[in-house]
Amino acid sequence: MKEVMTFIRTNKVNETKEALANAGFPAFLCRPCLGRGKKHLDPLTLQIVVNTGELPVSDVGEALTESMRLIPKRFFTLIIEDDQVELAVKTIIRVNQTGNPGDGRIFILPAGETYGVRTGESGL
Repeated sequence: MKEVMTFIRTNKVNETKEALANAGFPAFLCRPCLGRGKKHLDPLTLQIVVNTGELPVSDVGEALTESMRLIPKRFFTLIIEDDQVELAVKTIIRVNQTGNPGDGRIFILPAGETYGVRTGESGL
């Protein structure tokens, strides 16, 4: 079993839920979160900041100070069989890919044992 975790834009939640359900994934967790991705900055500018401790007065300096700004996102989690991972990932990418920064990120992790709380049964 695998755990598929993905962070997506808030305006893509309904479309993602529908696409996952249509692809055969009706069970998932979706919750709001705040976060940010990494900005790609010039290594020379980063070295100046590290060496001097001062932020340059530029768009790059503004980008560095913006690191405290958190952006609303939605966090989806699915627990699925190993052979379903490719379909789930392709579905999430198809729905959420705009080609712009901030489209999201998908993480795949191994999932250990599962137990139903009501019945105590193990497995999906």
